[in-house]
Amino acid sequence: MDPLKLVLFDVDGTLVDSQHAIVNAMARATATVDLPPPPRDAVLGIVGLSLPGAVARLFPDLDAQRQGAVVAAYQQAYMSARNTSGTPPLYDGARAALQALAARDEVLLGTATGMSRRGMARVIESHDLAGLFATTQTADDQPSKPDPAMVLAALRETGVAPEHAAFVGDTVYDIEAGRAAGVFTIGVTWGYHAADDLRAAGARAVIEDFADLIPTLDNAWSET
Repeated sequence: MDPLKLVLFDVDGTLVDSQHAIVNAMARATATVDLPPPPRDAVLGIVGLSLPGAVARLFPDLDAQRQGAVVAAYQQAYMSARNTSGTPPLYDGARAALQALAARDEVLLGTATGMSRRGMARVIESHDLAGLFATTQTADDQPSKPDPAMVLAALRETGVAPEHAAFVGDTVYDIEAGRAAGVFTIGVTWGYHAADDLRAAGARAVIEDFADLIPTLDNAWSET
């Protein structure tokens, strides 16, 4: 019998194309607290961190109270936009890849994301993904990536050994977290960090299309 396997996914920038929503929400949030908006590249560069960690990275000179105000304003702006415009779309090929992997008896799926548990629940509900994920790790539950805590918690929850698990993500934070947890790391080029940065962070593979995901996983698993 094949050993049980786990494929973990980051969400923003890996499964969900949230770029426009994130940039707009940060601009609205900073306007609310009378701050100039950070450059677009700076905002996209912190995707993958927890929201408090991202704000601290963007505004290191603000005191904790002001950083907290930005966090609260961003949460309000992002949820307001979702209520008005709906949840950002899945990337092309994401649903098909998830369904194909979920159809395999020996494969479990999970998420490890910097978004809140409420945000993760909304993604699952909005995109009809209920029942696909055996584990969902969020910033409400574990320290922010690149800390490996989310990946390690997912391994414990599913009982899968690190050598039979993979983490798929679009940022160096995902790759660093996966490496620290001892799982196979796959970077994707359609998200927020460049392919060269993903490779430099230690990604074992980098793919340019969801169609390449399952062949990459099969190749990795054949070597374990």
